[in-house]
Order: sequence, then structure tokens, then C-alpha cells
Amino acid sequence: MSQFNFVSDLQNALIMDGETRGPAPRWKKKLEASLNGSVNTTRSVLSVSYNTSFSGVQAPTKTPGKSSEGKTKKSNTTPTKTPGGGDRFIPNRAATNFELAHFLVNKDSGDKSDEENDKATTSNSNESNVQASAHKGERQKLLSEVTQVPGDSNGGRILCYQNKAPAAPESHTNPLKVVYSIKTPISTKSGSRYIPTTSERILDAPDFINDYYLNLMDWSGDNIVAVALGSCVYLWNAASGNIEQLTEFEEGDYAGSLSWIQEGQILAIGNSTGAVELWDCSKVKRLRVMDGHSARVGSLAWNSFLVSSGSRDGTIIHHDVRSREHKISSLAGHTQEVCGLKWSTDFKYLASGGNDNLVNVWSLASSGVGTASEALHKFNEHQAAVRALAWCPWQPSTLASGGGTADRCIKFWNVNNGSLIKSVDSKSQVCSLLFSRHYKELISAHGFANNQLTIWKYPTMVKQADLTGHTSRVLQMAMSPDGSTVISAGADETLRLWNCFAPDPLAAKKSASVNSKAKQSVFRQSIR
Repeated sequence: MSQFNFVSDLQNALIMDGETRGPAPRWKKKLEASLNGSVNTTRSVLSVSYNTSFSGVQAPTKTPGKSSEGKTKKSNTTPTKTPGGGDRFIPNRAATNFELAHFLVNKDSGDKSDEENDKATTSNSNESNVQASAHKGERQKLLSEVTQVPGDSNGGRILCYQNKAPAAPESHTNPLKVVYSIKTPISTKSGSRYIPTTSERILDAPDFINDYYLNLMDWSGDNIVAVALGSCVYLWNAASGNIEQLTEFEEGDYAGSLSWIQEGQILAIGNSTGAVELWDCSKVKRLRVMDGHSARVGSLAWNSFLVSSGSRDGTIIHHDVRSREHKISSLAGHTQEVCGLKWSTDFKYLASGGNDNLVNVWSLASSGVGTASEALHKFNEHQAAVRALAWCPWQPSTLASGGGTADRCIKFWNVNNGSLIKSVDSKSQVCSLLFSRHYKELISAHGFANNQLTIWKYPTMVKQADLTGHTSRVLQMAMSPDGSTVISAGADETLRLWNCFAPDPLAAKKSASVNSKAKQSVFRQSIR
């Protein structure tokens, strides 16, 4: 009986007309998988809760046949560095919760729509409004708890990356570093112009006396720099570069101050014995010696044929260089050494600064020669010696003064009414001040700790640039005849030239064209 059953099974297996019991065809498998996948995705989307979506579990994808486990594995193994060792970084977004981000982004719009709906239902009674607001508050609280939204989500980060970009290898060099650098080492951008922060030229100045109360350098209108080094006075021609020794004092004596006349090659030298010497530098010849002080002369200032000298004895003497009796008047406004003297640009006022922390302003005498015997204003707001003085070229009644180590302030005064315009703390000793002729700017020379020259925007006093290079305090400054270059003398025995006030070529062209048009129009008007 068993062999008959075996034969019947064998015959049934060989029959090809009926349905085969082997594996299903590939097209049939794809059809069944697509049908089952669409049904499962619709059910899973409808059954997903806020807890699963916001707790890091990703929603099933729309692509059939791909599981979410494969995606999570792929995102966790995101490479942070290219195999070739480049600088391309692919961030890992596993820590980013896109569902929460979408909820927070659309939160404001949802609140606005709720407010509009509330406004539309103004016809309801007050009791119904109270119940609706309470129900709305409970609903929002329940939603925030279910979705695990933090209470203060305004300051939170919506999108974030899990890992930071890796550091570049030591051997890697960025070729665009120079192009995208914020500040170039050779210049600083100031508004619409560039200010070179390095000196254009450096000159050696051996035996330059490191004394805060002396003025040992000046630049003439003929482009000649006079500087006192030790017991000698030298002349340096800035155009040709020639150096010439003007004079040498006897042992123990030295020059305390130097000042050029406004036009010409007459140089006034105040020495350590209290005398003022006049030298004709074109002939290298001393013209005369004017006495009157009992101590060294540390400051000088010219007003046409009148030279004013300030001494350690606290007095200021006006000398008329044309007259045999040179002494016109003597001013006793300071109790200690006079270390700063400056005539205003219109020559109506004389400012003097002393070691007694005072700034005195003297008005021009009624005769037009010298000044009044009593000071017009006495400013005592500085807390240290005042050596740095400068008059504003476009506002002749504005005076700038700088204090020493204990003060460190730059103050601006209105000499018309004697008021303080502004005071700025420069954070270091102020040794010298100069106003620019081409820009509304001010440059100051400083001591410890940076020994820098600082350019300020006037009148806001916003710092434009710091010119560094001196290794010790900057004692003196002078400006070139064209107003483009500043020379500084430091206690490090160097003279440095800074091309910090070069005129704008476009502005120069405009002014030249305006002047040419004006001249042309005047010429045409004169023709009959």
C-alpha cells in the first residue's frame, strides 16, 4: 500500500498544470511587500505618540523595505573627516530634534491664530470665556508635558550639532588666511583711510636725554630737523639726509630746548645755564645770547620776532630779537618749572604748562607785543605736571593739554570762556600732543606701559590707531612742513618717522580742481 502512495506522490509532483509549491516569484513578493508596507505606514503614523517622537525615536520612513534601524546606524557612523585628510567637516545631526524644532518655530503662529479665534467669539458670555481660557491653559500645559518641551524654551537652541569640528592638522596651512584676516600688520583702517602702524624710517639718537621736562627736537619749515644729543646739537636735512653738527656745549652744559622760527633758518636754543641762544643755521653762526633766567630753559615758543622762554625758576620771559634790550616782560604764573609753551595758531594767546600741575593762558598785550602780566585763565584740574600742549588749527580758541603719570588725561579747554570741553583718560603718561592739518584728528605720545603714539578722532576722541615701535617712553614729537609725517623721539635713543597723516589723493585732486576753476573764473571776469 505504501508503494502505491509513493507512486501517486511522484506523479503529482511531475504534473506541471497545477499550482507549484516552491518559492513565490519575485514580482509577487514585491506586490505583497508594497501592499503590506503602505498599510503598516498609515497605521504607524496614526499610532505614533508624542512621547516616542520627541524622545529620540525616529518616525518610519516612506520608502518601503528600509527600516529605521539602518538609518540610525548610518547617522551614528557619519565620518567627521574626509579620508584624504582635507578640511571638509560633515556634522552629526543625531542630537537634533526636528519635531521639537518644528513645534517651537510654529508656536507663535499658533498662538496668533488662537487669539484671532478668541476675538471672533466675542459674542459669548463672560463665563464661557473664562472656562475657555482655563481649558486652553490646561490644554497647553498638558501638551507641553506630553511633548517634553522645557518650560523656558525661548533661550534654548532649536538646531544643534553633536560634535564640534575637528582641529586642522599641524602641517595644514590655510592659503586664504591673509585674504580674510581682520587686521593687517602694517596698517589700520580708520574710517575711509588707512593709517600705517609701523614707522617709515628709524634714526639713531645716541645720548638723547631722558628728561620729561625738556624739549629737545623741532622740525623747521625748510624741512630740517634739529635735535639735541648730549652736549651737542645736530641738524638733519629730511630731504637730502645730510647730518650736520651745529654746536657743542662745554662739559657739564647741555641744550634744554630747541625751537625754529616760523619762516627762515633761525634756531633758538635754551641751555642749562639759563640763556637763550640764536643761531643762523644757513651759515652755522651764533647771532646772539639773551640772558634773564636763573635756571635752565626747558621750553621755547616763537611769535614772529618774539621768542618766549620758560625756565626752571618758574618764570616766562618775552625776548624781542630785533632790539638790543631784548627783555620785554617777565611772567610769574608758575611756582615750579615751566615745561610747556605754545602760542595759538592766531597768535592771540600763549599757553604755559608747569610742574605745579597748572595750565595758564595769557592773552596778547594791548600793544600787540608780548602778553598781559596776569593770566587770563588758570586751569588746575590736572593731577600731574603738564608738558603736552597743542592748539587746534581750525578752532583757534581750543587748547589741548596732557598730564603726566599721576594724571594720564587729555583735556580740552575753551579759552574764550575758560570752560573744560572734554577730558579723556589715556591710561598712560602724556608726553606730547599734535593736531593734524589734513584731518580732524589728534596724535598723542605716551610713556609706560605701551610707549605708543595714539591717533584720536576729534572731537569724539575715538581711538583710531596705536603706532608702536618705541621700547621706552616717547618724549617728543614734531610735524613735517607739509603736515603728513610725524617724527618722534624716545628714551630708547631712536627717532622714528610715521607717515600717518598723508593727505587723501582724491581730496587733493578735488581741491586742486576747485582752485583752478576759481582762478579761471576770476581771470575771465577781469577780461573786458
